[in-house]
Formats: sequence, structure tokens, C-alpha cells
Amino acid sequence: QLQLVESGGGLVQSGGSLRLFCAASGFTLVYYAIGWFRQAPGKVREGVSCISESGGSTDYADFVKGRFTIARDNAKNTVYLQMNGLKPEDTGVYYCVAVDYDDTCRHFGSWGQGTQVTVSS
Repeated sequence: QLQLVESGGGLVQSGGSLRLFCAASGFTLVYYAIGWFRQAPGKVREGVSCISESGGSTDYADFVKGRFTIARDNAKNTVYLQMNGLKPEDTGVYYCVAVDYDDTCRHFGSWGQGTQVTVSS
């Protein structure tokens, strides 16, 4: 199973920053495009950002453009999501998952436990 492990979440004030980490267990991330998704309480899960296998292409949801940056270090088998300028509406559980970059970053991997991000106003 292509299951990933998220970490780096926490509680931060509005305007603050967090860096999320996505690590693979038992397989090599380099062969997969990876996406970050989030789910707020009472809302459906939504796509945030995704990155191609090489890291040469990235995509962002409009509501995070200019604030979040996705990157990967294939040597460390890790994908990152740098989140700056956080807003209370960014609160939710963040997940990383394998995606098909050429198909609107549609996920096909298994969902992990996610990491909680809470932004206070």
C-alpha cells in the first residue's frame, strides 16, 4: 500500500507559519507525484497542492497560492509543505497521498492519519 506519514502540524496564531512533512514507509517516493489535501471540521476533503515526481511541476489551490509552497527532497524520501501567512480558515487535518499529476492530481494512494493544523485568530 502506498501509505504515507504526515507530521509537523500544530497550533499557530494567524499570520504564522508551519512546515509539514510527508514521509514514505517501505517504498521510494521518487516514483510518485504527491499531493497535500486537507479536511476542516464538517467539510469535505479538498486538494491543497501537488508536486510531480521530479519536483519540476507544482500546482496549488487558489486559496493557498502565494502563501504555501510544496517541495520535495527525493534523496530524503520526503515531501514538504511550507505554509506561511496562515489563516484561521486553514485549520484542519492535512494529509499527503500519492496522486496522478496528469489527471488533476487525483489521489490513488491510501489516506494516512494526517496531521492537525490549528490556526487561532
